[in-house]
Amino acid sequence: MAPVTAAGDQPTTPPGDAMHALVERLYPLCRSITGDGVRATLDIVGEYVPLQVHEVPTGTQVLDWTVPQEWNIRDAYIADPAGKRVVDFAESSLHVLGYSVPVSRTMPLSELRAHLHTLPDHPSWVPYRTSYYKPEWGFCLAQDTLDALPDGDYEVRIDSTLADGHLTYAEHVIPGQVPDEVIVSCHVCHPSLANDNLAGIAVATFLARALAERTPYYTYRFLFAPGTIGAITWLARNKERVERVKHGLVLACAGDPGRLTYKQSRRGDAEIDRVMRHVLAASERPYQINEFTPYGYDERQFCSPGFDLGVGSLSRTPYAGYPEYHTSADNLDFVSPEAMADTLAVCREAFAVLDRNRRYLNLSPYGEPQLGRRGLYDALGGRSDTKQAQMAMLWVLSLSDGEHSLLDVAERSGLPFDTVADAADALHGAGLIKA
Repeated sequence: MAPVTAAGDQPTTPPGDAMHALVERLYPLCRSITGDGVRATLDIVGEYVPLQVHEVPTGTQVLDWTVPQEWNIRDAYIADPAGKRVVDFAESSLHVLGYSVPVSRTMPLSELRAHLHTLPDHPSWVPYRTSYYKPEWGFCLAQDTLDALPDGDYEVRIDSTLADGHLTYAEHVIPGQVPDEVIVSCHVCHPSLANDNLAGIAVATFLARALAERTPYYTYRFLFAPGTIGAITWLARNKERVERVKHGLVLACAGDPGRLTYKQSRRGDAEIDRVMRHVLAASERPYQINEFTPYGYDERQFCSPGFDLGVGSLSRTPYAGYPEYHTSADNLDFVSPEAMADTLAVCREAFAVLDRNRRYLNLSPYGEPQLGRRGLYDALGGRSDTKQAQMAMLWVLSLSDGEHSLLDVAERSGLPFDTVADAADALHGAGLIKA
């Protein structure tokens, strides 16, 4: 990967540390499905990779949905009877119910309680709550804080606006050797949640930087968009391009200490599903493969039956699978450089397989061609896996019938994919197979 120089990092900064530094920069911003927090987030990501930013007006029909009004917030607090701020948006963007309508009132604690959200099972944590499509207001706070509030009248203020504006999303495209596309998607709508949101953004950003170091086979399209409505908006605006999307991966919860988890596409046998299963199994990492369900992140939009794209989802611990999910405990200490670096490495390994996976046709299919006189065995002399490489050539020749891919060869032979792909390159160079 190219040396990291953005955001003050030194050229020798390891990718994991650089990704964590990006998460730290993004963490304080108040994001939602629309608004200036999304724009500020994309401005920072744009320092790492060039982005094409799209603004879609309120009221735009996108499939069965409508782009909502834009929400922005400047300040919010609850002040106790003595005038002290006991809940303060300035301390954490989680303290306000997302998309809260403006309010400026004084009310008794008994009335205020109906608008307060806590986690009694984790009394020191602040929950993350939203009300995107129903006009409402509220605050999120620790149960310990609520329990300590005395009776009396409280000043309640939410300085927000909900008005016609835009939904904002961005794309970064890495041109490939072919126009067929791989889409990589992450959501940019959550506020201060380090794992569920920001780690995925960081891994996607540095994955894009890594892929840009070469000309990949596929064209890679990175989508930074608010969850659900963002993916729906992109699909609605890109119906003519959807047929180019051959593979895809949604990144989320990419930095926690749990094992890697891959959620398969709705098809279950899409090429990305097979590639991820193969890479995870071959890596000897702890991992889990989950079947598709129509609940989760934006893989459910890409996999909806009208589109039925081969898009899976990669995370560490899946959504709602860890106690810290959607709480203030999903903080900068919960994600680690090592976990994000590991997630990034798996993505790179998977896309390397995807880019090299081809079907070939044996041009000398009657009997085994003489490899020695073509110098193919001699070319393997310096390899530490010479015997494996020889076997890989024989397997590629045997299964190059136009029906089997190199991944098929690797799975059937039990040989490493890279060894099989190298053998195919050598056979292709000798004119024995063609793509």
